[in-house]
Amino acid sequence: MIFSRNRGSDDGSGSARHAKGADPGARRTPRARERAAAEPVDEQRSPDSGPYDAADAPEGIALLDLGSLRIPAVDGVEVRVQADENGNIQQVVLANGDSALQLGVFAAPRSDGIWDEVRGEIRKQLFDDGVAAEEVDGDYGTELRARVRTPDGLTDIRFVGVDGPRWFVRAVYQGPAAVDPAVAPALAVCLRDLVVDRGQEAMPVREPLPLRLPKEIADQHAAAQAEGAGGGAGGVEGAGQPGTPVINGTPDATPPTNGSRPSPKRRPSPKPRRR
Repeated sequence: MIFSRNRGSDDGSGSARHAKGADPGARRTPRARERAAAEPVDEQRSPDSGPYDAADAPEGIALLDLGSLRIPAVDGVEVRVQADENGNIQQVVLANGDSALQLGVFAAPRSDGIWDEVRGEIRKQLFDDGVAAEEVDGDYGTELRARVRTPDGLTDIRFVGVDGPRWFVRAVYQGPAAVDPAVAPALAVCLRDLVVDRGQEAMPVREPLPLRLPKEIADQHAAAQAEGAGGGAGGVEGAGQPGTPVINGTPDATPPTNGSRPSPKRRPSPKPRRR
């Protein structure tokens, strides 16, 4: 499935781009402004920069609601979604030119962040796979950069981790943007304006948060599959128009290496932690 917003196609619903010179604090909800005033500013992450918790999300940004993740609509960025027959999403990839950004969101402890631990595990697994990785400073603190071999040849990837309140976002850049973020600034905007809706349900730490297709799209997807169009893949009438989804049944074509998972191996525990 592909959701696209073509450059210059302003439909009046708003854009995820920030107006130059605008005060980002003015776009935030009253609750978010109160929290920002009461909390110290992190050197790496400004209170006016996301990913945001749903309670603190700015107003006035067009978002694609995928359940636990709400993706900003940004000119030139396609949102490619791999979903099963029930509309449950296994993967979300944002594409801009030759670069891509794969997003994952997971349950996390209430107080302690998990990115340091996850980053160490990813680095070790890359090493075990014969891939050298280096830690670099980025907009969200320490990031992990490597070059991996894919069916299309060598590809640069960059792992970014963001610890939020009871959630963790793992973002994996692939292609030129993995080396130089300035190559695909639209992807950086998507991550900056991303919204996470954690929900209140207790979940084991590192459990993927549920992602789903919007109901209308899920119904069309199910109907297309029931008709057996394209051997289980279906299309949505009007494909190609800005914001129109296309179900194509394409399997995962983005990064990876097993190290992209937040935890290479799930450690068995008779009593998983719940937060």
